[in-house]
Amino acid sequence: MDRRFVLAIVLMMAVLILPPIFLPKQKRPVPRPTAAAPATAVATPPSVDAGPGTTPTRLSADLPEAVVEDSIEVSSPLYRYTFSTRGGRLVAARLENYQSMRPDEKGQTAQILRPESDFLTLALLVGRDTIPLRNLTFTAPTRDVQVGASGASLELSAALDSVVGVDLRYTFVPTDYRIEVSGRVRGLGPTGGTLLIGIGPGLRNTESDSVEHSRELGVVTKDSRSNLTRFAELKPGQSKVLAGPFEWVGVKSKYFVAALLAPDSARAVGGRIGGIQAMATDRVRKTPETADLWASLTIGSDGTLGYSLYVGPMEYPRLKAIGYGFDDINPYGWAWLRPVIRPVAVGARWLLVWLHEQAGLAYGLGLVVFGVLIRLVLWPLNQRAMRASMAMQAIQPTLKEIQEKYKNDPQRLQQEMFKLYKENNVNPFSGCWPVLLPWPILIALFFVFQNSIELRGQAFLWVPDLSRADPWYIIPIVMAGSMFAVTKIGQIGLPANPQMKMMLYFMPIMMLVLFLKFAAGLNLYYAVQNLASIPQQWLVAKERMKKASLTGSVPPPAPPKGSGKK
Repeated sequence: MDRRFVLAIVLMMAVLILPPIFLPKQKRPVPRPTAAAPATAVATPPSVDAGPGTTPTRLSADLPEAVVEDSIEVSSPLYRYTFSTRGGRLVAARLENYQSMRPDEKGQTAQILRPESDFLTLALLVGRDTIPLRNLTFTAPTRDVQVGASGASLELSAALDSVVGVDLRYTFVPTDYRIEVSGRVRGLGPTGGTLLIGIGPGLRNTESDSVEHSRELGVVTKDSRSNLTRFAELKPGQSKVLAGPFEWVGVKSKYFVAALLAPDSARAVGGRIGGIQAMATDRVRKTPETADLWASLTIGSDGTLGYSLYVGPMEYPRLKAIGYGFDDINPYGWAWLRPVIRPVAVGARWLLVWLHEQAGLAYGLGLVVFGVLIRLVLWPLNQRAMRASMAMQAIQPTLKEIQEKYKNDPQRLQQEMFKLYKENNVNPFSGCWPVLLPWPILIALFFVFQNSIELRGQAFLWVPDLSRADPWYIIPIVMAGSMFAVTKIGQIGLPANPQMKMMLYFMPIMMLVLFLKFAAGLNLYYAVQNLASIPQQWLVAKERMKKASLTGSVPPPAPPKGSGKK
């Protein structure tokens, strides 16, 4: 039984760790552009001649350089967005409810866009011509937009020449990070065209761990399901096409996202964002932090266009309210394991937030309560598992006799073993699966603590941030010590067993090494769950000792060292 338990632990860890390493990622086919799938954006706009019958347009070399670049501020209680008149780009997004965790920005609000932001930079694809509008000067009626209770809007206009121009209207609300965009491209003629929208080069680091920030950067797309392409998968100079149509696309970091969403009417029929072309532009770091990213949107024959934006934190309720699977912009776990992990992670996150917002508990204390609740819920299952283990111990002498008697006849041995289990109403596996049941919760919580913005910056006792590792490693040590205590008490009254002794020392040490750099909140939860299980282990140990004394099968005490007895 102990051998099977150790094997189950090893196999479970192998299943979690090895597939993402060795299984090749499935390549998605790139369909040819059709009416249902608009032309894919071009990362580097080419300079080509217009074909016969196409609308004559000026190319990038002929575009005037913007002489003056001005800023337009849009402010609300939640955010402060900054648009540039040069190209109409969104160059800054400060989130008023979130602090930067960078050591050099203590006390400052989180600014999630990079200074060289190309987010919302526009280009036009007309016929075979790609016309970048980055250096075009956009005009606005005001330089300061205050978003009041009824909302506010910002109108931007730019003219390429006396015929071709772009008019955009951004509509803001004070209680959300979602922005509605409507507009019109003038002078394209009846053939229409395609609007190319820049969503690069990625989000700015606002965290204390810059390495983890680099690892979490990626572009997420949603067709029938969400797909995450990390910047680490992109190579400088090599374009990667993500074929649409998509319902939404976005660039993410660990906690924040800047996304482009198709209109509700278009998403209801499968989306209308044409596609993404991505190419890493960071040639300095091993893990790229910047990428050239363009999305495409078909412009109607009348020149009208519309889409939505979300520039803000990955707060699950806000993402969920948008619909169309936008809450999966922050996917929990590996894609192949997500169907199992996601429901547990969402439920755990909801309970933690409820304990904080409704019960008024700090997140650290909420984790303590959460750990105790989980152990109470699992109490009946653990009780059943422990009693099943006692039943297995009671038949061990007979089982050994059968194994010795039929060791040369495997088929008869199996028959006799199952007969013994049936006569004594013992299930050899009933003691294992309840012990393994907390593991899906533990794995789900790993991703909750790794990605849930609600725990970002939440302090508990000496720990400044529950989403980060304990700087003093106290909680991981307590976790490992509590695991040792649970195992030690669980072995009271059992005969000496080398495998059990190995488990007593091996498992706590292994978990300490594994969890040392994990989030302090995860270690706190597991430590509390272990401590909460000690009373049950003690009661079962007493029950086991009492039952053994009545049957006269109390295991003899180990001989003192040096006595010479064997």
